[in-house]
Formats: sequence, structure tokens, C-alpha cells
Amino acid sequence: MIHVCPLALLQDTVETTGARHVVSLLDDQFRIERPRGVAAENHLRLRLHDISSPLDGYVLPDEAHVAELLEFVLTWDRRPPLVVHCFAGISRSTGAAFVAACALNPKRDERDIARAIRDASPTAQPNARIVGIADRLLERDGRMVRAVEDLGPGEIASEGHPFRLDLD
Repeated sequence: MIHVCPLALLQDTVETTGARHVVSLLDDQFRIERPRGVAAENHLRLRLHDISSPLDGYVLPDEAHVAELLEFVLTWDRRPPLVVHCFAGISRSTGAAFVAACALNPKRDERDIARAIRDASPTAQPNARIVGIADRLLERDGRMVRAVEDLGPGEIASEGHPFRLDLD
């Protein structure tokens, strides 16, 4: 299972879930310590901003970021949980969790995964750029993009609440 949380609740989420794998999606402004109990090789740090189109001075999520995310989640053994976080737990992390669930369940309908995220988090608004790149890399023919677009915007919040996304 995948747990999604904001940065402020990362250590608590890792401890309460027993997670041993973490994906951090933060720009270089944030110094992050690897959570206790997570080995260095089990912590993926993707340095990017929460944007969907180029903006001077910001790191746009790109194909290399998404490919690294896919490689990491596809080698995760799925026994201990995975925690995915960004600063607020609303956009980058929910996008990455959606991508991970789609990659790990190639036959599961993308709309079902997107609805599961919305049911678990009314504030979730998966990053469109991350989802779009993954859709192409996973050869989902636009289904991932449409599933997220169909969700519409999440409730406005400065920080999301931690939630769990079951993979099956």
C-alpha cells in the first residue's frame, strides 16, 4: 500500500505505517533528512517544483524524474508500505502515488485509481505534468490524463491530510 502525506508529517507517517520506502518530491529549498528506519537506497529524492509548465527559476518535472520514479516503484517489493510526500501532500505526491498505482497495476482502470485517491483525499490534485509524462511512458494512451482531469480540482487547502491508497 501507498501512504501520502505532507512534509510536516513525514516521520510520523513512516513510523505509524512501518514504511521502509519513501519518495520525496521537493525542490532544493527544502533540506530533508531521511526518515529513521529507511535505508538510503530506499529513499528516492526527486528535486522538482510543483508546476506543470516552464517557469524561470523553477524545476519543471520532466521525463527523467518520472522515469526514476517508475524505476523506484517497480523495484519496491510491496511488503512494507511506501510513503510518498511533497511539501503539502496535495499535488506532486498525489500525482506520484497515482503514477505508482498505475504502474504497479497495469490492468486496473485508471479511473478507479483516480477515484480511490479522491475518496481518500478531497484535497488531492495530482500534478498534471507528472501524470502526463507517466501516461506516455506507460503507454496508457491518455487514459491517466483523462482520469485525473475527470476528478476536477480538489478542495482548497494549504496542507493535505495523510491518506492510504490500496494497490489492489
